Amino acid sequence: MPHFDLSGEELRSYRPDPAAPADLDAFWEETLAVDGQLDPPAFTPVENHLRLIDTFDVTFRGFGASPVRGWLQVPAGAADPLPAVVEYVGYGGGRGLSHERLLWAAAGYAYFLMDTRGQGSTWSVGDTADPDAIGAPAHPGFMTRGILDPHDYYFRRVFVDAVRAVAAVGSHPRVDAGRITVTGTSQGGGIALAAAALAPQIRYALIDVPFLCDFRRATSIALNDPYTEIVRYLKVHRDQVEAVFHTLSYFDGAILGRRATAEALFSVALMDETCPPSTVYAAYNWYGGPKSIVEDAYNDHEGGEAHHEQVKLGWLAARPARIV
Repeated sequence: MPHFDLSGEELRSYRPDPAAPADLDAFWEETLAVDGQLDPPAFTPVENHLRLIDTFDVTFRGFGASPVRGWLQVPAGAADPLPAVVEYVGYGGGRGLSHERLLWAAAGYAYFLMDTRGQGSTWSVGDTADPDAIGAPAHPGFMTRGILDPHDYYFRRVFVDAVRAVAAVGSHPRVDAGRITVTGTSQGGGIALAAAALAPQIRYALIDVPFLCDFRRATSIALNDPYTEIVRYLKVHRDQVEAVFHTLSYFDGAILGRRATAEALFSVALMDETCPPSTVYAAYNWYGGPKSIVEDAYNDHEGGEAHHEQVKLGWLAARPARIV
């Protein structure tokens, strides 16, 4: 696990200029408006056997009006309305069981964990299908599903789900819709970055070792899946390289993140062989809102883990949306 990427000085100034599609804004405006008026989310209380946290099983309408699941955890007896933290899950995982993730609720926030459509059979349980999947044949995994057309691409559906998750949690009476933070690690960090770019009501973003950034470079140097799913696809479909990267340009955090205005705290691991540090810095250096970054010099894709959780708790508590 060497420092295989750019040097520290080179990373901090690394600012590639991936070409944004001419119709990027129109594409996302059309995408987010496509379903019109949707039914309100359903919040069903769950017996969690926890005395200090109330749990709700949530169903809201995501892309194509398809149902998306999540957990809402709220501190029992806390004064309302509360600032909220919306978290997105890493690659292959789902929302898990109702008692598994309690940190943000224990810290006094309303905490919403969104299931990722079609995932949740790798390392944690998921409950959301992907009935809207279309497109040409794909390599196993999620990275090449619908990759020949941005309208068909898998992450178009996921990013819409992410934006609607923010709206869903903001509609709950115990949540202050003006004080919403998004967060995630790896795939979850890439989704949080996209949500910050596409949902202007988001106030803060905590983006850890984000995936889905600087695709051209990532697919050239990343040693591990999921980026290498794209590499293996292109080994077979040699004639589709430009079509693939054209589609990916609509979903690249180094492009989309320029639209964001939320204040963000990023983290990067300088020995990360899954999401190489230069790809994280590509997104960070182009990010449109106020920003800061934490480096973990000797970590791979696990990033800062519990040490960085302490940093995030302190960082968010110090922001103007702090709990009083």
